[in-house]
Amino acid sequence: MNEWLKQIQLITDEIDERIAAHDDEALTLGALASRLGYSEFYMTRKFREITGMSLREYMSARRLAFALKQVRDGDRSLTDIALDHGFSSLEAFSRAFKNAYGVSPGEYRKAPRPVVLRTKVNPFDRYLLGLDDIGMVSSEGGINEYFVTVPAHKFLHIENSESNGYWDFWQKQSVIPGQDCDTICGLLDSIKGKLDDDGSELSGQIMAYMNDPTGRLCDWGFLRTECYGARLPEDYADPVPEQMILSEIPEGEYLVFEHGPFDYETQCRAVEEKMEKAMAAFDYAKSGCRLDSAPGRMMYMFYDPKKGFKYIRPIVKEPKT
Repeated sequence: MNEWLKQIQLITDEIDERIAAHDDEALTLGALASRLGYSEFYMTRKFREITGMSLREYMSARRLAFALKQVRDGDRSLTDIALDHGFSSLEAFSRAFKNAYGVSPGEYRKAPRPVVLRTKVNPFDRYLLGLDDIGMVSSEGGINEYFVTVPAHKFLHIENSESNGYWDFWQKQSVIPGQDCDTICGLLDSIKGKLDDDGSELSGQIMAYMNDPTGRLCDWGFLRTECYGARLPEDYADPVPEQMILSEIPEGEYLVFEHGPFDYETQCRAVEEKMEKAMAAFDYAKSGCRLDSAPGRMMYMFYDPKKGFKYIRPIVKEPKT
């Protein structure tokens, strides 16, 4: 099964690359099956078995997700966008767009609002599957530790005061209508202007921990609520999805623990353990600060193996004596 999870990952990677390149000839079942060396029937059966949807449905949904961002962010004609993404006409594109998002492309361009995009399927996850790291960790430069002042901003998120960790968080959210991972990630992916968005898949979406007197006791002795969302500009005033919360986060001082890029498949757990040890060993008193336990302060976790891994923890600078 693990080998097929890897194969499906190759398919989803290839689909996104071909859509981005507007390479329709490579976006056929025959071309994808040839890429993996299997028959179309066997490949499509395994794809549905693992992802719960047909390969054709998935490709259509991803085409629309790519097209929506061009409708939202650019000024190209809707007809050109439709043809670029494999639709035979503007009418066919508009029909598919409205069926998926409840609004026509023209209406959406005039007044963008959060909609649930079909985010990329990532079936192979060593961490979720409980597989061990492979090989030795090589972390050049180790963990960087430094102070930053984070300007005031807004945080659009969902939260859970009972969960304990990323996977437990999403398991608990999955039983709450409209708060499952696919829905929330799809909504966040459709929102323009996320402060940490670089245009890559799920970019700008982060895990966070809010100091909360009614929350769960965490390992460093604070009561906190786990959150998942995106940082937005302080003046963000667009519609807020009904199942999400928009919090105002004031300017504050933070301590950053940062690890550089690493290989996810072979180093994931080891890097996380290294980060935990660095945070546990940090001498706050010697550095003239303490962790801030004030209600509402946020700790952010940025996790992208290709770019790095960092925790941003709220602090209070202690007066020098």
